[in-house]
This record gives sequence, C-alpha cells and structure tokens, in this order.
Amino acid sequence: MLDLGTIGATLGAGLAAIGAGLGIGKIGASAMEAIGRQPEATNKIRMNMIIVAALVEGAALFAIVVCFLAL
Repeated sequence: MLDLGTIGATLGAGLAAIGAGLGIGKIGASAMEAIGRQPEATNKIRMNMIIVAALVEGAALFAIVVCFLAL
C-alpha cells in the first residue's frame, strides 16, 4: 500500500523533471530567436544558453534527489 509520502515524493520528482524539460526547451527557443536576430553574437548566446541549461538541470536533479530522500 502506498502512503501519502511515497505518492508526494514520486509526484514531486516527476514535476521536477517536467519543469526542467520545459525550462530547457524555453531556453533553447529563446536562444535560437536571439541568434536569428543577431547572428554575430552566436558564440556568446550559445555559451550563456549552455550555462543556464546546466543550472536548470542541476536544480532539477537536486529536486529529484530531495524527493527520493523523502521516501
């Protein structure tokens, strides 16, 4: 039988993964739009995009670990 804590932890981990996917998708879309507007800034935009995507992924991984530790 699943208790409320198990259900909450699994839902929290799933929401963290979905949120990270949506966030990284938004970062990629915005970066492609920015490159389309200013092609000469491609290297700076790409580097910033990768850094922000790594931070989002790190926060999501932290959230997932916290959810599984709550089990």
